[in-house]
Amino acid sequence: MCTHALVTAAAEDGVRLFAVHSDALRPQLSSWPATGMAGSDTLDVDFDEIPATPVGPPGAYTGRPGFSHGGVGVAACWYGGARAIGRTLLRAAQQRDIGPHALAHLGAVDVTLQAARSALSLAADEIDADPGDLKDAGRIRALRVRALVEAAATEVMERVGRALGAGPLCHDEDHSRRVADLTIYLRQHHAEKNEAELGALVAGQGTTW
Repeated sequence: MCTHALVTAAAEDGVRLFAVHSDALRPQLSSWPATGMAGSDTLDVDFDEIPATPVGPPGAYTGRPGFSHGGVGVAACWYGGARAIGRTLLRAAQQRDIGPHALAHLGAVDVTLQAARSALSLAADEIDADPGDLKDAGRIRALRVRALVEAAATEVMERVGRALGAGPLCHDEDHSRRVADLTIYLRQHHAEKNEAELGALVAGQGTTW
């Protein structure tokens, strides 16, 4: 289904995208041994000395407004994964007495997911109101939302695990796959590197808390 791959490469005029035909790519079938996100079929590929067509000017891909907006979209996917993991705890609480400690974890999961949902909803409204990012707010918005949702998803996985123990990870294939998938997917967030960038933007531009 894929006719071309977009490849980031350093050119004489800067880092830019190039399109290379997929027929020239050689997938390495053993390059994704991990269980998490195995269904994404994200294999490494080898290629060399093949034609490449420039796509846009240097920096065009990461510099376009849609790049930051897309970062919020990825955070929405993280939220979806966290919500599905949280539902494992919710179902358990609806089916049996899970005890006060597990119920406390469920309450915390509810607060965390509601906060993440509110942040994503607000970001969606702001993006719809300024799709071209004329206010130049896209990058700082994406950094904030991604950091918040990454922390929320991490907390949900931790609390569900502490509330229910190893049972769902061992006996519920769907749940264990979601945890494995989300654990890898969240690492697209660059943690303290992204938070340091956010801090620099806040220090330079100011903010309203």
